[in-house]
Amino acid sequence: MARAHRRPPRAGVEWEFETMTLPRDFSRNVVTRMLVERAEHGGWELDRLRIGNDGVRRVVLRRKIIRQRLTLFAG
Repeated sequence: MARAHRRPPRAGVEWEFETMTLPRDFSRNVVTRMLVERAEHGGWELDRLRIGNDGVRRVVLRRKIIRQRLTLFAG
């Protein structure tokens, strides 16, 4: 149902992307609740939402990849 992948970085920002395919029998309210849940607890934001002719929703979510820098302390 969901698949995470990475795209090449642009201008120093790296994003992680997740693709979800939601069947047509999910109501608009159910889809909204699912996306809000992903946003609040996973840090995802909506990148793209497409509704096909067959009613299937294809959702692409994204979130920033935060890298920690290694710091060395001389002590």
